[in-house]
Amino acid sequence: MSTAWLMLALGDRREHGGNDGYDDDPAQHYSWDSTVPNHARVAVGDVIALWDRRELIGVSVIEAIDTDTTEKAVYFCPQCKKAAIKRRQRQTPAYRCGQCGALFDPPGTKTKTVTTYRSRHGSVWVHGRGLLSGPELRALCDSPNSQLSMRPARWEKLRDALLATGKADAVAGLVVRQHKRVPIPGGHRFAEVRTRVGQAAFRTALLLAQGETCAISGPAPAVVLEAAHLYSYAETGEHHDFGGLLLRRDLHRLFDAGLITVNPETNLLDIDPTLDAYPAYMGFHGKPLAVSLRPEHRVWLTAHWNTHRTAV
Repeated sequence: MSTAWLMLALGDRREHGGNDGYDDDPAQHYSWDSTVPNHARVAVGDVIALWDRRELIGVSVIEAIDTDTTEKAVYFCPQCKKAAIKRRQRQTPAYRCGQCGALFDPPGTKTKTVTTYRSRHGSVWVHGRGLLSGPELRALCDSPNSQLSMRPARWEKLRDALLATGKADAVAGLVVRQHKRVPIPGGHRFAEVRTRVGQAAFRTALLLAQGETCAISGPAPAVVLEAAHLYSYAETGEHHDFGGLLLRRDLHRLFDAGLITVNPETNLLDIDPTLDAYPAYMGFHGKPLAVSLRPEHRVWLTAHWNTHRTAV
């Protein structure tokens, strides 16, 4: 599943007084720094959805992230030294501490060196005013009750919510942009990586049971066939009996993204409308799988369908 980020952009209406805010231009760029939770997790290719707590402002795909360092002014309560302070709109003193309740003007101040980040995402920006409300957006987040300004969400859920508003063309543009190649630095480095224990044996068992056959497209060389789990292996770490099928590499990716599913009522392939521009994939729509299924397969495929087609 692809990552999306719900990012708060309040402009001049921001309430928190702990810093001077950011120079956001929602349709072009969004700024944050290393004091913000999740600051280093956002990546090129992620979907970015900006909101103002009341509704969606717009959505796009991050094309690049510019980084720098700077000295940042940080403001705090003179009494308890916490940064949880708010500007008061019409009352004096101008500030109130959300931690100890003190009223004061001016706040304490200090500077600290921070890493700054600015996304560039203007190419496929989709205006979102009037499409999704604040509560609808919160429900798409991994943690709906989170108070963070940068909240991880699931692109598939956001995509389906946007499709339900009639924004199919715009959503298709976002999908295409996600798959565009972006320049990356070269070279090599040593890294500690997590590998799937037993994956090779799992694939061998599927080849013995299924032969050199992609469950979606039919016969294919073994070198292009991957052992696809019908559930999230990342969550369980287990290789369940009859919990996988052999899929061609590209079809495996589309299946994992929920763009290809199996309708449990008809047992026929269902191709997401965002792939309309790709006849080679849309040609599978309404077709049966190329292999026989066991009841266990159907249980996992039904769960996959419910996740990607009927989730709210």
